[in-house]
Amino acid sequence: MTVIVGYIPTAEGEAALQEAVREAERRAVELVVINSARRDAYVDDRYAQDAEWRAVEERLEQSGVTFRLLRPESSHDTATDLVEAAEQHAADLLVIGLRRRSAVGKLILGSTAQRVIMQAPCPVLTIKP
Repeated sequence: MTVIVGYIPTAEGEAALQEAVREAERRAVELVVINSARRDAYVDDRYAQDAEWRAVEERLEQSGVTFRLLRPESSHDTATDLVEAAEQHAADLLVIGLRRRSAVGKLILGSTAQRVIMQAPCPVLTIKP
């Protein structure tokens, strides 16, 4: 039994992490935090820098929830990483943050959140900051 959260160092990622901690506490299960980014990019703002990652770890230690921090080594894309983590950890719930996008933006660029929602093997809780 696990709660998985997709974390990125943004307002959306922070909101998702906060809600995931609440859900893990409420359910008395382990929290698995996934920070995924495109490995073919030299710079990806979604990838937490070491100081940001340590801050997440410290916050989780203070929360008292049992947790694991994961950064997939062979990342395909964020949606795949989250769905695979949910499958591997037999997740009860997957939590992701949503950002505001126009309908045209979703149509042209696709949506990571949409793929996660459609492919996840468990319920997905979406959070806006």
